[in-house]
Amino acid sequence: MVEFSEHFFTATDGLRTYFRLYLARGAREKIPVLCMHGLTRNSRDFEEIAPRIAAKGHNVIAVDIRGRGKSGYDTQYDNYNLSKYVEDVQGLLRRMGWSRIIAIGASMGGLMVMMLSAARPGLLAGAVLNDIGPVINPEGLARIQDYVGGSDSFASWADAADAVRAINGIAFPDETGTDFWLAFAHRICREKPDGDIVFDYDPNISRPVQNEDEASPDLWLLFASLRSTPLLLVRGALTDLLTMDCVREMSRRHGRMKLAQVADVGHAPLLTEPDAWGSISDFLDTLDHHTPKGQ
Repeated sequence: MVEFSEHFFTATDGLRTYFRLYLARGAREKIPVLCMHGLTRNSRDFEEIAPRIAAKGHNVIAVDIRGRGKSGYDTQYDNYNLSKYVEDVQGLLRRMGWSRIIAIGASMGGLMVMMLSAARPGLLAGAVLNDIGPVINPEGLARIQDYVGGSDSFASWADAADAVRAINGIAFPDETGTDFWLAFAHRICREKPDGDIVFDYDPNISRPVQNEDEASPDLWLLFASLRSTPLLLVRGALTDLLTMDCVREMSRRHGRMKLAQVADVGHAPLLTEPDAWGSISDFLDTLDHHTPKGQ
């Protein structure tokens, strides 16, 4: 059964952004949820968790950020940056007529949540950051810079799964079965018309990442915009990107941030793990309980 419909939004520069819409189920629609993926991922990252959220009564959008998935590739490589990504998302929200949302952002998507909050005060009724904070551990950043932008192709899905495991195995050390890695490969790779399998993103998305200091102290200014927003931080216990020192400082500055640690997982949790999903489900329930009717 198809649980979503497929749509495109055209930005002012003509580039098309693909998104999946999961319609709410239940007696009353609640605050809609926007899901934003990480650097090399796409909307398929949320194909398991989005239906669960919709089943709780929320409309859900999972977006392919430009240069990923079914969204257009940009010939102006400088447009592969957070500001442009957030501009696209704001246009999509205006098209949908969504003026109040809950945002879930994984890794790069979490940075987008912070920037979206700063750009649109009052937009966020709640935010979930998946394994990301204003200070990015240089060790994890170097690992990402080492693999992003690769143009490898694979002759079979088994070969793709092996490559995906080589990159992400550090984050999921307990996953030794082939089914897990084949499913992972199908989420982040695509098959070309000639039968070759490649990573499902424009290799040029790596250009800003290779040249930009993603750990800029200015990210604390963006994080400050979340001070009045209910916030849940999901952290993989084995992550090499988000240190506990950063987590403690985030908690101190925010004051009411909730933390969900996901055992035996690194960067970044899939959010379907019991520790992660249980916390997200409870967080959504709390937001719904404290939101006046009509919002």
